Amino acid sequence: MINPVISNLAKTLGLLLLLVPMMTLAQNRTPVDVHSLGPQVGERVPDFSLPDQSGRLQTLDSIMGPNGAMLLFHRSADW
Repeated sequence: MINPVISNLAKTLGLLLLLVPMMTLAQNRTPVDVHSLGPQVGERVPDFSLPDQSGRLQTLDSIMGPNGAMLLFHRSADW
């Protein structure tokens, strides 16, 4: 039977070996200025007409609810 202390230590070291390279990569990234990208929170977007994931045509009016709308664009890995 494996000693629980050794098992926990091995798990912790394994996690650190995964996280340290990720943290190093994150520190070397150029920051993105989100204020230069698309419409900002509260800003009105232009009218549009686009197909949804089911192929149905959606417009700004068709998705607008009583409190407005939230648009989320998700880029899939198969683009």
